[in-house]
Amino acid sequence: MYGIKQDVIDRVIARRGRLHAFEHFEGARTALVVVDLQNYFVAPDSPAEVPDARAIVPAVNKAAAAVRAAGGTVVWVGTTARGAEVFWSHRHTELMSPIASKTQLDMLDPDSEGFQLWDGLAVQPQDLHVTKRFYSAMSPGSSDLETQLRSRGVDTILIAGTVTNVCCESTGRDAMMLDFRTVMLADANAAKSQDAHVAALSGFLETFGDVMSVEEMIERLEPAPSV
Repeated sequence: MYGIKQDVIDRVIARRGRLHAFEHFEGARTALVVVDLQNYFVAPDSPAEVPDARAIVPAVNKAAAAVRAAGGTVVWVGTTARGAEVFWSHRHTELMSPIASKTQLDMLDPDSEGFQLWDGLAVQPQDLHVTKRFYSAMSPGSSDLETQLRSRGVDTILIAGTVTNVCCESTGRDAMMLDFRTVMLADANAAKSQDAHVAALSGFLETFGDVMSVEEMIERLEPAPSV
C-alpha cells in the first residue's frame, strides 16, 4: 500500500484496530493544503527541481476540485526566502553553501519567477494563498495558516505537494500536534526519491495521522448539506 511495508501496516492496525484513522471528512470542515508547488521546486532544470512534482499535478488538481465541490477550502502554500539570511541565519550560513544560499534567496523572493506557482495547477479565485517562512507552515512565526483555517471552522487537513519528507511532512506533523485531523495524500505528494517518499508516509501513518490516495479521500468526503 503506497509502498509502505507490511510490518508498518500491521503495527498501525494493532494500535488503532483499523488501518485508516478517518472514515469520513465533513466537506465544510476540510482543507486541502498544497505545499510548495512553486516553479523553484517544480520547473525543469530548476536548482531545487523535484521531477515527480510535475507528475502529481493531475492528482492535486483532482483533490482540489473535489474539496471545493464538497464546500471545503483549498490553500496554496508557498515558501518565501526574503529575509531568511536574517530570520533563519544558521540555515543559510551553516547548512548551505554561499552559492546555494544566494540561489535560494534570489529564486524564492516573492518578486521572482521561482516563487510563483507552477502553471499547471488549477487555481481558482476562491482559493487561499499563504506564504510560509519555514519548512512547516504550521510552526510558530512561519505563516498565518492555522489562523486562516480555524477562522473557517476547519478541523481536517489534507496535505499535498512537495517535498513529501520535508515541508509536507513537517506541516502535517505540526498540524496533528495542533489537534487537526491530518492526512497525507500519497499520490499527491512528491519527494526527490521514492525511498524518501515512502519513509515519510510510513512514519506519518504509524504515529501522526492517516495516509490515503486521492481517490480514497474522495470516497470519504461528504458534501456540505444544501441550504
